[in-house]
Amino acid sequence: MKDSNTDLFDPRAAIGSDYVLGASTSSRDSDFGFAFDDSNFSDRILRIEIVGVSDETEPDFGGCSSVVDWARRKRRKEEKKTENALDLSKCPEQQVVTCEEPDMVDILSENPDEGPVAMVEESLSGDEAASCNDLNLDSSSVVRVKTLHISSPILAAKSPFFYKLFSNGMKESDERRVTLRINASEEAALMELLNFMYSNSLSVTTAPALLDVLMAADKYEVSSCMRYCSRQLRTLSMTPESALLFLELPSSVLMAEAVQSLTDTAKQYLAARYKDITKFQEEILLFPLSGIEAILSSNDLQVASEDAVFDFVLKWARSHYSSLEERREVLGTRLAKFIRFPYMSCRKLKKVLTCNDFDHEAASKLVLEALFFKADVPHRQRALISDESTSSNRRFVERTYKYRPVKIIELELPRQQCVVYLDLKREECTSLFPSGRIYSQAFHLGGQGFFLSAHCNMDQQSSFHCFGLFLGMQEKGSVSFAVDYEFSARSKPSEEFLSKYKGNYTFTGGKAVGYRNLFGIPWTSFTAEDSIYFINGILHLRAELTIKP
Repeated sequence: MKDSNTDLFDPRAAIGSDYVLGASTSSRDSDFGFAFDDSNFSDRILRIEIVGVSDETEPDFGGCSSVVDWARRKRRKEEKKTENALDLSKCPEQQVVTCEEPDMVDILSENPDEGPVAMVEESLSGDEAASCNDLNLDSSSVVRVKTLHISSPILAAKSPFFYKLFSNGMKESDERRVTLRINASEEAALMELLNFMYSNSLSVTTAPALLDVLMAADKYEVSSCMRYCSRQLRTLSMTPESALLFLELPSSVLMAEAVQSLTDTAKQYLAARYKDITKFQEEILLFPLSGIEAILSSNDLQVASEDAVFDFVLKWARSHYSSLEERREVLGTRLAKFIRFPYMSCRKLKKVLTCNDFDHEAASKLVLEALFFKADVPHRQRALISDESTSSNRRFVERTYKYRPVKIIELELPRQQCVVYLDLKREECTSLFPSGRIYSQAFHLGGQGFFLSAHCNMDQQSSFHCFGLFLGMQEKGSVSFAVDYEFSARSKPSEEFLSKYKGNYTFTGGKAVGYRNLFGIPWTSFTAEDSIYFINGILHLRAELTIKP
């Protein structure tokens, strides 16, 4: 239901603000429950024709004990609709004839997810009724009829659907009737909805029943009931199954402003529960697209690096979309915006350019944008991050990675060399005490992978804690590699990089070398508020590596 389909008489605007304050019902003045199905307070009769045979339908509320059951029931109904679908090209153009009201003729539908079916009729003689019934070519038989006394002002005030129904060509008559035709599976939800339009409350409290009423409220455009159901569902215990189900509701429901708080809660639940995507990878790989989007939108993912996020997204897309064309469409239009390409390693960005799962033009644009961000000056990077702080598309916002991103400059001549920049926040450094470590993402020199690691450790004499920095080579067999290296850090007042330690080392796989007390001061002095090494709360480190001839 579209956002514009709000109540014509919205309790939030017209009577107090019980809805705004989150109360379960509106004020006492708006409770017309006493008039429900009471001829003394009604001006019309609602005739509900219930179609479908009993062995093809299931009870709405009683048959579902959980949202999982509800989802299974909906899937079975969809499968039956597909199996029993009519070839409309072979059917007459007009299936329903109503008498004396040509402007209100609607084609009857068996699909509860489509718009509601309404038919207005005057009281007919027996012969006229028989004639009209003979012309009704709807394939479903009416198995039961329910009649209710209704107040058109109350229903019209709550629902644009009923407002249009009552104001579209109806003639004054004491015997006017409104007919709705529904599936048997919709009956309980519709009765709850009609009662809500009078009383602003529901008798059902379980998730499956509330979901059915929510679907009915969307169908008949009762936004206040959608808000009520959404609020009640949020108070129930969330599970992975229910969260995914809320995100997989029909698009008309998801687009409604009244349901946004429910879908937001579901997204937050999934993002918090599955932030360690490595731990839950096998489970998450089975999730639908909406669940993957909810998880990837989080800034708090516990992943080694953005490279790992890219690899996971690719694995999920390949397992769900065997068609290359469909996979490219989903990756390009739905998932690429959740991958923080600027924080991927340059080595992985090169692979993005040659990845056949991405459209080449789109991949080139994403990589170019990432490289420009990496090369940009810090204040412009901060401006880009700030611009996206309120957006769901946060490609420039850095996550809290297990391996910290680095910036790299690679030189081939006159000698193979790379300059690596590692920035650490003050809170990251203070959290290292008393024996923590932070590792950088891998970078490469001469075909070998290296990494930096920052430590809180004891000095050489084990007399006090201090800050240490080490250079390690990723393990690759028994390869040995001779490297000259130099560690530097920015410091006040010049804020320039000053050399702190130089050395050379012949690396073998899995070994690391460095200096236990890089700054030659105790840990308390290093992390003090007046420390000369933190500039605007950031410790700027640099490592230069050169392959020895």
